[in-house]
Amino acid sequence: MFKIIVPKIVLKELEKIDTENLQLIFDKIKDLEKGIFSTDKALQGKHKGKFRKRAGNYRIIYLKENDILVITLVRIAHRKEVY
Repeated sequence: MFKIIVPKIVLKELEKIDTENLQLIFDKIKDLEKGIFSTDKALQGKHKGKFRKRAGNYRIIYLKENDILVITLVRIAHRKEVY
């Protein structure tokens, strides 16, 4: 199991999302906590070292710490705005 860290800025982004998409996002965050990374994509360029998890039209951008089993959510936003 991974520990999920959610910064205040990510909480503010979550407040703007409707409840249907919010439930899907929370389900995907639970997958992260369980260590399910099978469909995630490593980002490139200026976001190198971060990963992306799809949640409908939203993307969860996160940073996975190597040895400590900690995942820090960096951003949750609509796919048009996230990068």
